[in-house]
Amino acid sequence: MEPHLLVVDDDERIRSLLQQFLVQDGYLVSTAENAEQARILLSGIEFDLIILDVMMPGQDGISFAGELRNLGNNTPILLLTARGETEDRIKGLEAGADDYLPKPFEPKELLLRINAILRRMPDLKEDKMMPKTLGFGNLKYEVARNELWDGEKQVRLTTTESQLMKIFTSALGEPISRADLVMSLGRDVSLAQDRAIDVQITRLRRKIEVNPSQPRYLQTVRGAGYMLLFD
Repeated sequence: MEPHLLVVDDDERIRSLLQQFLVQDGYLVSTAENAEQARILLSGIEFDLIILDVMMPGQDGISFAGELRNLGNNTPILLLTARGETEDRIKGLEAGADDYLPKPFEPKELLLRINAILRRMPDLKEDKMMPKTLGFGNLKYEVARNELWDGEKQVRLTTTESQLMKIFTSALGEPISRADLVMSLGRDVSLAQDRAIDVQITRLRRKIEVNPSQPRYLQTVRGAGYMLLFD
């Protein structure tokens, strides 16, 4: 299964560019514009790596990295900043960051650093015995390939449906709120996007449920969001 990265940066242009670049390289990418949004996402989704800007309004990246470590969150952190001074690098590493990349940087260097960090980390999802295949009645979902099969016939998933399946399989049996889903898909949080998520959930249910109007697998959790179950 592709590593799931969280990009936290207050610059919308940089968030968008990083997301596009990393998705093209095979990563699943969620974005947040500040520490508050990142905190919400981290409460419901397990990420493989956090790319965190230092210079953000409100809580800065170094402070947020320290907060995560104090809370026992050991997700690898790569800090991005326009500051290149030795003292700032030391502060970031002391706060618990795993690496530090000054802006501006070459995209290839970012990829190399991400890959290097991920190689150093134990595969926690393997340790938790993440199932390789999920059953939905007669349907089978291959987690690593992100493919849905009905016997010998592959069921086509749209790009958004594929992303939703990846997000749900990273938190099996746990409810994920609409806001978390919107941000994980890299979209701005708004009432319109909430409705768009509901539409996408309805479409996905038509593909995995025997009776979409009475879902067994992709359930609505009142007041909490949506939750994926399997046989």
